[in-house]
Amino acid sequence: MSSPPIIGLCTALERARWGVWDQWAMLLARSYVDAVQRAGGIALMLPPDPAAVRTPDMLLDLVDALVLAGGADVDPTSYGAEPHAETKGTVPERDAFELALVTRAMERDIPFLGICRGMQVMNVARGGTLCQHLPDASESGDEGAARGRGHEDHRRSLGSFDNSDHDVRLAHDSLAARVAQEELHGTKSHHHQGVERIGDGLEVTGWATIDDLPEVIELPGNRFSLGVQWHPEVDSTSPLIAALVEEARAYRAERLEREGVA
Repeated sequence: MSSPPIIGLCTALERARWGVWDQWAMLLARSYVDAVQRAGGIALMLPPDPAAVRTPDMLLDLVDALVLAGGADVDPTSYGAEPHAETKGTVPERDAFELALVTRAMERDIPFLGICRGMQVMNVARGGTLCQHLPDASESGDEGAARGRGHEDHRRSLGSFDNSDHDVRLAHDSLAARVAQEELHGTKSHHHQGVERIGDGLEVTGWATIDDLPEVIELPGNRFSLGVQWHPEVDSTSPLIAALVEEARAYRAERLEREGVA
């Protein structure tokens, strides 16, 4: 029996409290690990590492798929913008680490899933930009931009997924639609930023039904390079992470065969 695929999960770098301690910590919500394990993968947590920024292959050689999780706002200097008043809690050390890993993962065609912030990092890695606060987004003529959102429906309850459900319309025959096995997909979201100018080579294949905000981006031609603006890890019925694990299983088998490992 073949060994299960190893799924690299990039961790956050945050000030945290546990027990009697109040320290900086590398952390990740358990829901991500549970979702990977439930799908039959091995979860390997990857903390920000300056050495991997310089040489991302040192970590990517260890995994069969990569997941970028949700979390803090991406530092706007990484896409050439001035910070908005509502852009808070940025962690440039994490940004640099994840940008290096996702850029190289897409180059190597390693199965990849970007979740919420992870989708935004994927877009920035390809030269795209972000709308820093959707309720303040003004009308824009840019194709695929966040246009006149003016509401908080993408993050209705701060720090909670309560009342967070909304539907996403998926493009016919897109990777997202094939994975979801439907073209109208229910999601749970928690974000106040979104993709604005789409990164080079990426394609928008999903839009929120509440306002047409781009909620899925893909890299056509890659086996599984997918970013979603919602949180499939908190929905046990979502097929996305299970699909990533299965793609990672196939990737692992092909890699071991190339290396001549039985």
